[in-house]
Amino acid sequence: MLIRRNKGWEIPERDATPEAIYKDRRQFLKGIAAGSIGASAAALPLGSALAQGTSPTADLYPATRNPAYTVDREITEKAKAVTYNNYYEFGSHKSISSAAQALKLRPWTIKIDGLVEKPIEIDFDELVHKMPLEERVYRFRCVEAWAMTVPWTGFPMKALVDFAKPLSGAKYVEMETATQKDTMPGLRQFWYPWPYIEGLSMAEATNELTLIATGLYGEEIPKQNGAPLRLVTPWKYGFKNIKSIVRFTFTDKRPVSFWEQLNKDEYGFWANVNPKVPHPRWSQASERLLNSGETVPTQIYNGYGDYVADIYKGMDDEKLFM
Repeated sequence: MLIRRNKGWEIPERDATPEAIYKDRRQFLKGIAAGSIGASAAALPLGSALAQGTSPTADLYPATRNPAYTVDREITEKAKAVTYNNYYEFGSHKSISSAAQALKLRPWTIKIDGLVEKPIEIDFDELVHKMPLEERVYRFRCVEAWAMTVPWTGFPMKALVDFAKPLSGAKYVEMETATQKDTMPGLRQFWYPWPYIEGLSMAEATNELTLIATGLYGEEIPKQNGAPLRLVTPWKYGFKNIKSIVRFTFTDKRPVSFWEQLNKDEYGFWANVNPKVPHPRWSQASERLLNSGETVPTQIYNGYGDYVADIYKGMDDEKLFM
């Protein structure tokens, strides 16, 4: 007899949202977008796609949820996830959601360059329509030791890599956040090494977990959470998950990330979650759940070791976890 054992991040099928209910919700949201339900955009909460005005990609949401990516925690309340945000371009505190509404999302051009067959510039709306969108529920673990669980919509970064056609010499992907001086007051803080830079190895970028998120909670991703597209690597600390990306550069040199430039002794390139490796100023052994305030033990690779541990075999000399 075949016995299947669920992995630590899986939930029983009986706990998943029934397909009929999910499809009804999809029709309800389409009805709103079509104007069949009257609502004032000003009355909608931060993070609502309608609050951001009509968008050429609004009809892509909600996407079908992929049942392969579920977790054993309740989904964080949307109101908390869209109002408790790190985005230093809009302030060095968590209450930046209102300030971030100044971010200009159209036009949004993405550059793909470096070691690729042909460097290109492509409009976000065109790119997202070329990509296979789906919804995935992931854990999210901040280096500050708080955590949430949210439903991202996006496409595998491997699809973007395939679209870019990197050359064989490409070993890393460097990513860059937008710098809108007229909307981002944090850019005036000259002591930070703007623009915000992050990077992944090619093995990380093409891992099946790695997602380029364009949506959250069944809608377009809110500005404060990294609109219109951001990185999601659920086995890494949150600062690796770069927001509002405008450039992907394929390179043979390891990128030096924003936080690594600021303090390489505290923020390394790899930044994989590990409860046994503390931050120099606090423990990583536990985390506070944003939804309930409960403190729970931290898991190695944030519970995703079955997917990613093999990437780092033979790298004992690297500071993989901080």
